[in-house]
Amino acid sequence: MHRDLPARLIDAHTMARLAALTDIDPTVVLDDFTTAAARQELAGAEVIVSGWGCPPIDADTLAAAPRLRAVVHAAGSVKHHITAACWERGIEVASVAWANALPVAEYTVAAVLGANKRLLRIREDYRARRAPHDWQSAYARAGNYRRTVGIVGASLIGRRVMDLLRPYDLDLLLYDPYVEPAEAVRLGARSVTLDELCAAGDVVSVHAPELPETRHLLDGRRLALMRDDSTLINTSRGSLVDQDALTAELVSGRLNAVIDVTVPEVLPAASPLYDLPNVVLTPHIAGSLGGELHRMAAAAVDEVALWTAGRPFAHPVAKETISRTA
Repeated sequence: MHRDLPARLIDAHTMARLAALTDIDPTVVLDDFTTAAARQELAGAEVIVSGWGCPPIDADTLAAAPRLRAVVHAAGSVKHHITAACWERGIEVASVAWANALPVAEYTVAAVLGANKRLLRIREDYRARRAPHDWQSAYARAGNYRRTVGIVGASLIGRRVMDLLRPYDLDLLLYDPYVEPAEAVRLGARSVTLDELCAAGDVVSVHAPELPETRHLLDGRRLALMRDDSTLINTSRGSLVDQDALTAELVSGRLNAVIDVTVPEVLPAASPLYDLPNVVLTPHIAGSLGGELHRMAAAAVDEVALWTAGRPFAHPVAKETISRTA
């Protein structure tokens, strides 16, 4: 992981818990498994606590870590560092992605409620007028009462978003090819096709995993199906949306957007998305930020505690589910 991550991720209490549970020195950070110093650490390691930026744990790394039996990931996806060699070795894997899902869902819910309240449009309108105005007439369709919100993907985050939106008077639609209509009802939503969702949603929020088949899941045709003045929220991955098509819709002013992920990760300085009044653009911060990192660290240490006690992980990762997860 990145060398400065542990200092931001682990508070003093969690650091002490981790040190007490194992022989791990939490201050030792490896961002390259090929160095002599890394090989010395790996030689005695039974568990790796990984985070963002962890190098792949491949066959060569495993050969240098003959005692390694488990990996606890204190971040999101394990796809970038858990290799086929790990599964072949029988390495147990746990992830606290659920802890990172919570702030993403909270960000999304705030974006949904603000979008339906027409905060961006009203802010710009008020800034321009600076005078009394009949806001009720001008924004007769604003608000969150009986608005339709479409959720693309019943992932950990998508499910948490639906759960958090339950108290509101909203009509929730769900598109997920792996979720049966009866399960969608249990989640508080109605199962529809993606085209139906795009056409009906006042807000469309993307929570599907990044897979080859989900690239440009929301392409130009589906974006064109969205209602005039509706809002697209993307906290998943930039590749799921045809960014050129979306930019064209946003520049025209027909759609609004809350975008936390783009392709590339940092847009060129000349991108119009930075300046459009109908766009909230944030630098991939919907997930754990600041003090929220401490939740992930504490959850990871909880998993280490279970493992050292000989108990199953609370949130194991199965090889069979990797192809359908973020």
